[in-house]
Amino acid sequence: MEKSFLEYQLNIDSLTVFSALKQDPVIAGLRRLLAALDAKAGAAEDEGTARGSDADGDMVRLYSDVLTSLYPHGSDLSEYIRQLVLSDDNFYVQAMEAEKLLSDEIREAARRELNALQDLAGLSCTEVKSAIGYDGFLPSWTNSNLYLISDFMTKLEQIPVTGYGMYADYRFFRISGGKITPVAHPDVQPLRQLFGYERERGLILRNTEALLDGTGASNMLLYGDAGTGKSSTIKAVALEYADRGLRIIEVKKNQLYQIPDVMEELASNPLKFILFIDDLSFSGNDDNFSALKATLEGSVAGCGGNTVIYATSNRRHLVKETFADRSGDELHVNDTMQETMSLAARFGLTITFSKPSKDEYLDIVRSLASEYGVDLPEEELIRRAEAHAIRRNGRSPRTAKQFVELLKIGL
Repeated sequence: MEKSFLEYQLNIDSLTVFSALKQDPVIAGLRRLLAALDAKAGAAEDEGTARGSDADGDMVRLYSDVLTSLYPHGSDLSEYIRQLVLSDDNFYVQAMEAEKLLSDEIREAARRELNALQDLAGLSCTEVKSAIGYDGFLPSWTNSNLYLISDFMTKLEQIPVTGYGMYADYRFFRISGGKITPVAHPDVQPLRQLFGYERERGLILRNTEALLDGTGASNMLLYGDAGTGKSSTIKAVALEYADRGLRIIEVKKNQLYQIPDVMEELASNPLKFILFIDDLSFSGNDDNFSALKATLEGSVAGCGGNTVIYATSNRRHLVKETFADRSGDELHVNDTMQETMSLAARFGLTITFSKPSKDEYLDIVRSLASEYGVDLPEEELIRRAEAHAIRRNGRSPRTAKQFVELLKIGL
């Protein structure tokens, strides 16, 4: 038996577990259209006359509003609703992944709402257009077969690697306005495009795999010369393991005090997270120094089992220190010096990225030239690569990449 427009409308109004879907523009538009169609059907019944064929301007407009919201995502209403359900970050999803017990009443509500949403996904535009009774052209949507309950349960099983909400749609994040926000277009190279530093990269990969396997990963500090690929390597590793449930969140130095709150927010998330701090260094009286030190070791919050901190720095001891700092008027200057050096020691793993030797630099150039399809005699390639390094403050992977990119475009 086909549902009435009122039944469809009431099913939307009664959504509780999936209540957020009522705010979606397509669902909200359908709800307004269904209410108008039900009112028209009721008026026609009260008058005891058949529905006329005159166009109802309000309903044509409401119908158009639905398609205006739907079409940017495609014309399949069923698939649109399916994606809404599977991306909804509601309390039910979070509770299931945190292995919290849910009452039978809540579970039954979720099941019935999924059935109601499946019915709505099958609503035919032919039926709706017929009820509107407009003789002119109205655009159409399509429907496809859905199994929402099955798809939803499969989603719950896969969440430890796919994530939910924005973590299912994005891989890279930053902190903005005190909140974790996605980065739609991250600046990242795939791991296969990074050359050299195989030993260093191997350590990072093994530590990250330990995080994913839950066997105990260490917070990590990458330090060394500028342009050696420290930041690029961390981002490339995050991209490499994204399909295994790894996400990366960039934290600026002036946001370090927010790390405990971020880790608290992520604690019940089934995914694994790298908190990425780039180009880390401190002045002597920097409050952020104490904030990070407490987070790494000694804080009540600490790092959760699903979170590690990966930082890069050009400074081994992270704190900018002057001779005046050592010869000042403080009584226990040695204690202060030990404190400033202790921050780097609190990272469980420290990896050094030194500038490459001449042979290592040229190996990187050759590999990049092959990757970019640069066809140049080797002697000329080496000569020009060395000349470029001299002009650009020495040999480094960054210098090699810039050189090959210039060759690629003929400069």
